[in-house]
Amino acid sequence: MQPSELKTNRINRIREPLIQWYRMHHRRLPWRETADPYAIWVSEVMLQQTRVNTVLPYYADFMARFPDIESLAEADPQEVLKVWEGLGYYARARNLHKAAQVVATEYRGKIPDDRDTFKNLPGVGEYIASAVQSIAFEGRHAVVDGNVKRVLARLLTLDAPANAAPSYTVFKGLADRLLDPSSPGIFNQAMMELGALICRPVNPGCVGCPLRWECRAFQAGSVSEYPRRIQRKPTPTRKLVAGVICRNGELLITRRPTEGLLGGLWEFPGGEILPDEEAPQALIRRIRETTGLEVAVDAYLTRVRHAYTHFKVDLEVFYCRYRSGEIELAGPRDHRWILMNEIEDYPFPKVNRKFIPLIEDGPAQKLLRFRNPP
Repeated sequence: MQPSELKTNRINRIREPLIQWYRMHHRRLPWRETADPYAIWVSEVMLQQTRVNTVLPYYADFMARFPDIESLAEADPQEVLKVWEGLGYYARARNLHKAAQVVATEYRGKIPDDRDTFKNLPGVGEYIASAVQSIAFEGRHAVVDGNVKRVLARLLTLDAPANAAPSYTVFKGLADRLLDPSSPGIFNQAMMELGALICRPVNPGCVGCPLRWECRAFQAGSVSEYPRRIQRKPTPTRKLVAGVICRNGELLITRRPTEGLLGGLWEFPGGEILPDEEAPQALIRRIRETTGLEVAVDAYLTRVRHAYTHFKVDLEVFYCRYRSGEIELAGPRDHRWILMNEIEDYPFPKVNRKFIPLIEDGPAQKLLRFRNPP
């Protein structure tokens, strides 16, 4: 379907009941109780690829610590990452911090109400630009996220695969055509809310949908067939190893490069296991390569499994004892020898956070009393 095929009378039959439904049934969320563009912006960044219930406590903590653009701009990057710790997709936090600094210095703390200017800020893409500008400033820009794609695909029985990049123009064109120019922010939120609460991926609540009589998929009994998707290859699994290295009652942690996956976070050193390696041998090799230290593997701690967007991790963790060598980190990285009670001062990836409590509660305390070998 082309946007031009959507007739005005049908558009009105979609807009009016949808907005009425939203006003009566939308969830009361903190970022919907404010007109502050900064608060709305923070929420939209956090909500990317993350569920509302997961975001709520992080949003409250973030806004308490950084209540305005100036406080965020002035913050240390490590402090920002610490508050964000556990929410994932850490490039969002780094870019939001950078963008706040640009707004504070170049726009005197005033978030631009022009979409093109706002879109030039670090980390601001099509979705964030349209969402913030429409909700905070009533800009006439339709949003397209997973929820909106699902609603449109079922409403109009679209054959364009929702997970194929070329299909974006199809969904965006139709979203633009449907957008209510008199209430763009409300309409965008209504489309997303409908997808989240009613037009769910599985077990959609079609009986309670305000658009069921306009929904072609519902009328045809084919709701489960939409949205169309391209079958993806199975997600690969990376086999990794990490070491809790003990020296004089302290643990070694290293900081990842600022850019890239999990940039700026701290972790226990290690790396990938080669196909012909056993985990302990891989750990000794990786620690030597990445830190310059020689260690002895003393005991097995645990196995951790974790999923990222494009791959999964199978991580084996060991207790290690420092034997010799001086820290020689490759690239612009940092390291710390820390006491166990200092570990909460540092932001770690979730995959590390999954085994850190075992260090606190397990036999590591005995290892922490080890001293350097003679």
